[in-house]
Amino acid sequence: MDIGCLSSMNITGTNQARSFVGQLPTQRCFTSSSIQPLKSSQHVSFGLKSLVLRNKGKRLRRGLGALQVVCQDFPRPPLEGTINFLEAGQLSSFFRNSEKPSKPLQVVISGAGLAGLSTAKYLADAGHKPILLEARDVLGGKIAAWKDEDGDWYETGLHIFFGAYPNIQNLFGELGINDRLQWKEHSMIFAMPNKPGEFSRFDFPETLPAPLNGVWAILRNNEMLTWPEKVKFALGLLPAMVGGQTYVEAQDGLTVSEWMKKQGVPDRVNDEVFIAMSKALNFINPDELSMQCILIALNRFLQETHGSKMAFLDGNPPERLCMPIVDHIQSLGGEVRLNSRIQKIELNPDGTVKHFALTDGTQITGDAYVFATPVDILKLLVPQEWREISYFNKLEKLVGVPVINVHIWFDRKLKNTYDHLLFSRSSLLSVYADMSVTCKEYYDPNRSMLELVFAPAEEWIGRSDTEIIEATMQELAKLFPDEIAADQSKAKVLKYHVVKTPRSVYKTIPDCEPCRPPQRSPIEGFYLAGDYTKQKYLASMEGAVLSGKLCAQSIVQDYKTLAHRRQKSLQPEVPVASQL
Repeated sequence: MDIGCLSSMNITGTNQARSFVGQLPTQRCFTSSSIQPLKSSQHVSFGLKSLVLRNKGKRLRRGLGALQVVCQDFPRPPLEGTINFLEAGQLSSFFRNSEKPSKPLQVVISGAGLAGLSTAKYLADAGHKPILLEARDVLGGKIAAWKDEDGDWYETGLHIFFGAYPNIQNLFGELGINDRLQWKEHSMIFAMPNKPGEFSRFDFPETLPAPLNGVWAILRNNEMLTWPEKVKFALGLLPAMVGGQTYVEAQDGLTVSEWMKKQGVPDRVNDEVFIAMSKALNFINPDELSMQCILIALNRFLQETHGSKMAFLDGNPPERLCMPIVDHIQSLGGEVRLNSRIQKIELNPDGTVKHFALTDGTQITGDAYVFATPVDILKLLVPQEWREISYFNKLEKLVGVPVINVHIWFDRKLKNTYDHLLFSRSSLLSVYADMSVTCKEYYDPNRSMLELVFAPAEEWIGRSDTEIIEATMQELAKLFPDEIAADQSKAKVLKYHVVKTPRSVYKTIPDCEPCRPPQRSPIEGFYLAGDYTKQKYLASMEGAVLSGKLCAQSIVQDYKTLAHRRQKSLQPEVPVASQL
């Protein structure tokens, strides 16, 4: 579950391209003497007054009187021994251990989101020279963020890093920034719409291995599903457990709702669980989402002991995650350029790429070319000569889903919340978090900042920010009945930011899987990266990083062919007369 999007704000940036120089700014630290900086390797707490007590396995009730909640980061889980982590590490070592070329390839990459950054990072590890071009003035793509005039950050999405993200976890380790992930307790916490202000939890015991810890978490929760519903749900999932990946892939043709009906799963399972899951995974409802997406997520979460354990990044993504990747790329001779928007893919007579033409008139030439932008941007720039090729023609079915990310700063510290991701189970909202508690850089002891994902957003993407905030406040009044009112007669809104994304991650509807392209295109020297390309983690940050690694791997494997093309292009053409 990765809740992120490509912002429609700050699109144009400035006309002058610039590269990165200098050091990262110093991280903002807590100033209160009673607060210690949070570290991922130890439990640290800071005192907050709250009406909520962490009460494992039980529903939380309002009106219990003022209790103290302990907000703490948990140690990084032991992920290194899992099969997926080891496989991801082995793929990383492929680049470090590959024979370094005597004449490195110059690879031009469009898009500095996680897919483009990953492609460039691993190409640099293999001894090649990536030139990474980003159209906007900010790194990150779907994890971009901006600082407002008050020095507060607002992001494109609410990003969660799961234990079941092996390539991302390896990437953090390779960059030496594991301590930038703030791990939370192993729980999933859902609001109770029929009991405003109350929550229900699924707590995964640390002492049990997968899948027993997940089974235990489900069995212990009696607020959301009855025992007969749990039994029917389990029976419905039985074919997936027995059939494995073959069965999972075969369900791509069914929506979640269609699959549930076919398997005899009660409608209440959809209402209580799958609506929230669908909106968190792909920003759409179960009547649109492919069941394959749900089954892949459940497989990752239930088969790995720490798969569903969540972590927040300790600050804004461009500085805390993207810049370390940029520093790594540059340390190995690569380049990263902002404000470098591609206008056209120019072709040679044989249909291969001649160069990328930028909007400022610059032409960027390389030995290989990568498009690591969202699929909707790629489709706008696919040359006419390529459009009838099946590889590119199939992309028409892949369409980004709209999503809206909302940030609201309040004049007080909200009490009915957690140091965790929360599933709102609202008809308008997906997930949310009080970032003034969950994130070190955004910490504020006096005021809450709620970051919320507004989804599905198709009917709202064209509406004004004011309308969106008014609708959000009405939903928040149900989640915080004692603290928030739609008319602001309780907590007052100090400010807000609304980030709209008309086209975010690709919409994972039925029958999309055959349209997802492999990273190596049929055009020699042209490659794709992005979560929409063929990889097993679908539309997610993990999928983006893995797609970049697979793209880089394809280029490294094609080195001899690409080097031969370069050599041929450098040879002067022999005049026809001299040939005679």
